[in-house]
Amino acid sequence: MADRDIIELRHTLHKNPEVSNCEYNTAMRIDSFMKKLNPDDVISLGSTGKAYLFDSGNAGHTVIFRAELDAVYVDEESNSEYSSVNKGIAHSCGHDGHMAIIADLAKRISGYRPKTGRVLLLFQPAEEMEQGAFDVINDINFAPIKPDYIFALHNIPGYRKGMVIVKSGNFSAASKGMTLKLFGKTSHAAEPENGISPANAVADIIKQLHSLVENNDEFNDHVMLTVIHINMGEIAFGTSPGNADIMVTLRAFDNDDMKTLTRRVETIIYTIATSEKLDYSITYNEVFPATVNNNTCTDMVIKAAVENKISVLTPDKPFRWSEDFAYYTERFNGCLFGIGSGVDQPDLHNPDYDFPDDIIDNGADMFFNIYKYINCQEH
Repeated sequence: MADRDIIELRHTLHKNPEVSNCEYNTAMRIDSFMKKLNPDDVISLGSTGKAYLFDSGNAGHTVIFRAELDAVYVDEESNSEYSSVNKGIAHSCGHDGHMAIIADLAKRISGYRPKTGRVLLLFQPAEEMEQGAFDVINDINFAPIKPDYIFALHNIPGYRKGMVIVKSGNFSAASKGMTLKLFGKTSHAAEPENGISPANAVADIIKQLHSLVENNDEFNDHVMLTVIHINMGEIAFGTSPGNADIMVTLRAFDNDDMKTLTRRVETIIYTIATSEKLDYSITYNEVFPATVNNNTCTDMVIKAAVENKISVLTPDKPFRWSEDFAYYTERFNGCLFGIGSGVDQPDLHNPDYDFPDDIIDNGADMFFNIYKYINCQEH
């Protein structure tokens, strides 16, 4: 079990969750803890992010270990003494535990400083809602860092506590949220021929989108579409609708498949909207590439698990969820791996989810071994 101060930190963070880009108090609590460990520098990144630098002063590799600061909009259902005091917000994804793991790693590094190169412990904002990794990478303060390697983990319910889940190549899916707006013309409901209703287009678009993903011949791997919201017309029995909104989440295991999927979706929309004499607009948000793990980094993760006597599972397929860590692996050698949080653990974002304290050690052990390979010349 992790040291008492690490567990107390995790509980304090859990009790005081903050959502994406609003993690001011969370960042202050982390800053207070980390500065006691005497890092060589503190770098501000993104809206509230901080990276704590431990520098050997000698030539060598630069490695980053990342945790996330933000919580989610969930009403927590818990009787614990550290349950959320911020109504409607909770650490139901386990980022409080991820921060505790990096804090534990920091304690170890502060007593076993790098012999070569540099290590940065990154507490990143806005993983859940606002593509915080993208903002960090494009922050002017990030440019001089030039990492050789970057690592992160995410707890995964449904797997035995503490086990490592990792694979080379695509680890989690690409995704993007598409908002389609259709523009026609209202009319009296008794005279629909005098207007331009989007109703037929909405039905045809949804049908053809579903048919698209059912036909896998165009794609290298798994793709999917989830219609999450539809709004059409007004609640008025005397008025035929003139406008409609459709919101869809697109997912693909492969980045090239995401490009193909996006192009085909846009073609379907163009064809149907044109035939129905509708104008339209398409916008995208929450755009995440697939997280693609580097082979060398994956090998380091597996080696660390073996040396820590932690069991390793290598899944055949990527996970369907997406992660903004993909923005790092697009540019740098990196690896995102999973750590089991319990076979009977409630799913992520469930109201009764709570990160298990007894896997903090496993996560910190993994990162510390990787750190020693890279910065302490222990191969």
